[in-house]
Amino acid sequence: MDEVKNGCASERRTKNMNVKIEIEYEGTNYSGWQKQEGVKTIQEEIERALSKITGEAVEIFGSGRTDAGVHALGQVASFNVQTTIPPERIRFALNRHLPEDIRILKSMEVDEGFHARFSARRKTYLYRIQMGEVRRPFERKISYYTKDHLDIQRMCEAAGYFIGEHDFSSFKSEGSTAKDFVRTIYFLDVRQCDDMVEIEITGNGFLYNMVRIIAGTLVEIGRGKEYDISAILAARDRKLAGPTAPAHGLFLKEVLY
Repeated sequence: MDEVKNGCASERRTKNMNVKIEIEYEGTNYSGWQKQEGVKTIQEEIERALSKITGEAVEIFGSGRTDAGVHALGQVASFNVQTTIPPERIRFALNRHLPEDIRILKSMEVDEGFHARFSARRKTYLYRIQMGEVRRPFERKISYYTKDHLDIQRMCEAAGYFIGEHDFSSFKSEGSTAKDFVRTIYFLDVRQCDDMVEIEITGNGFLYNMVRIIAGTLVEIGRGKEYDISAILAARDRKLAGPTAPAHGLFLKEVLY
């Protein structure tokens, strides 16, 4: 009788799958999320790493763009790929080829209908501000700085007027490609811990620089300037709102599907 030997090694088969990844990055050294010719971007770095582990060009789709200098705690991207690597192990493979200021937190297989941008339902952004006479060195790249002591109560009162569905034309920068300026804000909170102030905002979508203009307006209110948020929203005039807060204080915190 012939002897049958059972080997321990298993052969991995190439699989075509739709993969979702969750990403954290410090945006200081990048010209934003979207791939652009001649500059370094987050999308380009991840696509380059994917090409190294798969041997082919892979295009990824982010939940949305973040501008130069903006950070992410929970950016989401998706892509189709053929690979022998199990989906949950893709994050480890990618992180070996990514710079230290970009990390893949999770990777998983999702159904073919999932798209990081078009399947998103809500996004949460965080804007961080350091107050005080001394600029803390470890905060200089990840928070906006002001010597002024902001009036948090006034900022909280003004924040309430943004809640709900509004036309946010007054809170978008030129260059917005959106055709519809109506968005819904579900949550907007202003909180303080010692010398740090955080503005957290959740909505079904945001116009170009909308979060930074809202943050800039709230900071000015905290400094004592008078703004009638309801009147500014109704006017649909960008010149009536406050300044655009600097990019380095902004984080994409979470994307919900």
